[in-house]
Amino acid sequence: MNTILVIEDELSIRTFVSLNLRKKNYQVIEADNGEEALRIIKSNKIDIVLLDISLPGIDGYQVCQEIRSLGLSTGIIMLTARSQEEDKIKGLAQGADDYLTKPFSLAELEVRIISLLRRMNYYSSTRNMSILSSGPFQLDLTNKNMSMMGKEIKLTPTEYCLLQFLITNKEQVYSRNDLLDEIWGVNYIGDVKVIDVNIRRIRSKIEIDPSNPKYLITVWGHGYMWKE
Repeated sequence: MNTILVIEDELSIRTFVSLNLRKKNYQVIEADNGEEALRIIKSNKIDIVLLDISLPGIDGYQVCQEIRSLGLSTGIIMLTARSQEEDKIKGLAQGADDYLTKPFSLAELEVRIISLLRRMNYYSSTRNMSILSSGPFQLDLTNKNMSMMGKEIKLTPTEYCLLQFLITNKEQVYSRNDLLDEIWGVNYIGDVKVIDVNIRRIRSKIEIDPSNPKYLITVWGHGYMWKE
């Protein structure tokens, strides 16, 4: 049974979402502020966090940043009433795996959760494999991390899945829609910009000059590829 932490300060929304997730056989823990949420995350195994941006005290962006700084492979879906594109991009840039804009349907929420769990299962399924090497990089398929000349690079589950897929299929170009279907799943409902944000985030971690990448290449008009 997967455990989902619902972080939402509006009681009616939190109760409604939690009740319906329990009906879908998820174990649900609730928190109404960021500080409480972080205490729960540090003392429990949480698979997915549904994280509202507008929280009392520390906001959702800070909570997301803190979760990622802990090195946890927890999946994060941002919940926000803000419709501006920059707010969504900011959430993804802080380390979120996906986002939903309020009001959202429970059917769409469930699809996003299933899609994220699928990526996380892929992320975990390589534990019995060893090392995938490319240039100065090593993708440790046992510990699910990446290193460059011995220096560890922290990856989210989504970043890991993207990198493993592209490195495994190096020198091949994939469109954003190809990558959405492969990593997020063919039933994913969302903006293809989620690919671009994750690519930028990965480049900021692995490229010496992210504006002039040598490994994670944009093939203009076609998509992305890993160049060894």
